Amino acid sequence: MRTADIKAVRGYKRNPSFGGGDVSHTAPNTLNRGFDVVEPKKVWVTDFNYIRTHEGWLYLTVVIDLFSRQVVGWTMKSKARANLVIDALLMAVWRRTPTEKVLIHSDQGVQ
Repeated sequence: MRTADIKAVRGYKRNPSFGGGDVSHTAPNTLNRGFDVVEPKKVWVTDFNYIRTHEGWLYLTVVIDLFSRQVVGWTMKSKARANLVIDALLMAVWRRTPTEKVLIHSDQGVQ
């Protein structure tokens, strides 16, 4: 970074649209940190992140197959809505076409 004269952007606040919400129902931790999976299409993990750009915030949802550690579905949009997560999961199902049940694990964040 130093040789390319690239500097990190620091000092911006968190996205104001995500604050603490009401306590909701949480699902049990079925995965229980068992991240070593022996078969593909058995366990997918997902997370939601927001990225600050010069044009505003972008919202990203990623679905990863724990067996191969590959991204099997993702969505990026300019507005954080419920369909952001649903579209990423639909992409994962469309690309991998699971024939049996798949455990989908998330951190159950506010989003």
